[in-house]
Amino acid sequence: MTTISTAATGDEVRPVAIETRLAAEIKRLLADDQRARAAERFCEIVDRQQRRASRIAYHYLRDPAEVDEVVQDAFLKAFLHLPSFREDLFFELWFTRILVNACLDRLKARTRRARWLVQSEPREGMADNGPASHEPSPEAALLAAERRAQLESAVDRLPVRQRTAVILSHFEGRPAREVSAIMGLSESTVRVHLFRAVRKLRGFLNREEWMERTPLGHEGRFRRHA
Repeated sequence: MTTISTAATGDEVRPVAIETRLAAEIKRLLADDQRARAAERFCEIVDRQQRRASRIAYHYLRDPAEVDEVVQDAFLKAFLHLPSFREDLFFELWFTRILVNACLDRLKARTRRARWLVQSEPREGMADNGPASHEPSPEAALLAAERRAQLESAVDRLPVRQRTAVILSHFEGRPAREVSAIMGLSESTVRVHLFRAVRKLRGFLNREEWMERTPLGHEGRFRRHA
């Protein structure tokens, strides 16, 4: 990600992303009552963050239509709350916390109105980020789809905090420091949630052959599929 300046986090000096600079600028525009200009500049943040936000939301919701709705709602909420944005924080982490909470609220609403848990939707419309190196055989594609469905189903069964830790750490590849900032927990607590989540996933999957091919160790990383 392109960076332009630095900010301190404790004793550590870290690069500031463009989104954070833009958020600080938009905050000042809102303070000066320049809402039209602020909205225009916020569109730049949306353009930069939309794909990543949709990928995270899809890990929770598995429904492209709901993903679009919750992502737009999260961006709107972020814009409305920008006056309270702390400029010493990173916008991406601040926004991800808003997005994750929006996804969890949507899941709670879905559960309240449904007679049973909604099954995972087909993966149409959510293309992988990386280019395909070659076409897999029908057998390999079927096996990969089966493994992906098993993993997604297992992750869905995790408690909320464990699921969020797994999605952010293993699916999104974020370090424990950033996951702790998003979740509002200490790094040690995040690691405990990850350890317990991995142990439960092994129990849910209960297939040694599959586990050997998809490492779920404490330092491992799941593949991204959305």
